[in-house]
Amino acid sequence: MKRQSQPKVVLFTGATCPWCERAKQYLRQNNIRFHEVNAAKNPRAQRELERRKIRGVPVLLIKGQAIVGFDKPKIDRLLGIK
Repeated sequence: MKRQSQPKVVLFTGATCPWCERAKQYLRQNNIRFHEVNAAKNPRAQRELERRKIRGVPVLLIKGQAIVGFDKPKIDRLLGIK
């Protein structure tokens, strides 16, 4: 995969979220750098998700767009994977 510069990627996770683990694994497999924020332990992250009217995790913020859930096609499209 060729990328000139990778956009900032933030992954909001929860403590017992299997889809969060899958999302992290997928990003690592594709050499995508990301910042993980555990929304269950971070009040600021909770407020950010509430502001966006998002109630579940995982949530990926890529190029300012929120992807709720582990939606590979959307992740791939925003990151230019494959």
